[in-house]
Amino acid sequence: MSLPKGLAEEVSKNLVMVARLIDEDPESAYGYSRVALRLASRVAAVREAAGFAAYANQKYSEALAEFRAARRMTGNVELWPVMADCERGLGRPEKALEMAGAPEVHKLDKAGQVEMRLVAAGARRDMDQLDAAIVTLQSPELASNSVQPWTARLRYAYADALLAAGREDEAREWFAKAVESDKDGSTNASDRLAELEGVEFVDAFDESEDEDGDDDGDEGDFDDKGVESLEVEAADATASVEVIEADEATEVVGTVEAAVSGDVSDDGDDSASDDAESDKR
Repeated sequence: MSLPKGLAEEVSKNLVMVARLIDEDPESAYGYSRVALRLASRVAAVREAAGFAAYANQKYSEALAEFRAARRMTGNVELWPVMADCERGLGRPEKALEMAGAPEVHKLDKAGQVEMRLVAAGARRDMDQLDAAIVTLQSPELASNSVQPWTARLRYAYADALLAAGREDEAREWFAKAVESDKDGSTNASDRLAELEGVEFVDAFDESEDEDGDDDGDEGDFDDKGVESLEVEAADATASVEVIEADEATEVVGTVEAAVSGDVSDDGDDSASDDAESDKR
């Protein structure tokens, strides 16, 4: 079974928008995911994207239902940690800890196992078990000097747990280590460290100067040539975006078409709500 080309293209465009917006505008990303879900609910990639969009909007019950559906279709365990985190979001940390000890964890790659450890530590904190959370995070990955994609987040979680337990000196040390490994700014470790060091940030923007107006006095005083130049630049930018979107859509179409041939579940449900109901049962 496969999607018609036109339908596959429409689905791919919506998945592109989900990926593009999920960090900066999760609500809009969720809207696009719902469109894709209506068009191709039996495609595992669509169910997974819908799950992450719901998760980003803290719709944990809905996200869990979509992740379960995607897992049934593919048989993969990659979503196990985020499914456990959904249980935390639903106020069931005990269930998250149960999943952390399940056989599926041993099938995860190293990144997945570290993610599962982070979720388990979070569940311990949800249950006010700070010492247990700290012990949960103590691992060879934490002690390693090697910097991996998960290193900054693992060190940050450890520092935060130490601080919550009142171990400020140790927390300061580990926030500093998190800063060293956080090359892409995935945490706010630098801000937390500065706060512990007593550093205060001052906004360099002087509101009084803005109220007085700029010295040149030519705000909003573009001449015709300036307007024309801006219009040309806007047209060029629009053309560039259209080319990029076309390329991305073409790439995703191939992914969707490939996924459909292997990701269609014979006993899959036609809608997200059906999966949610089956999960409740």
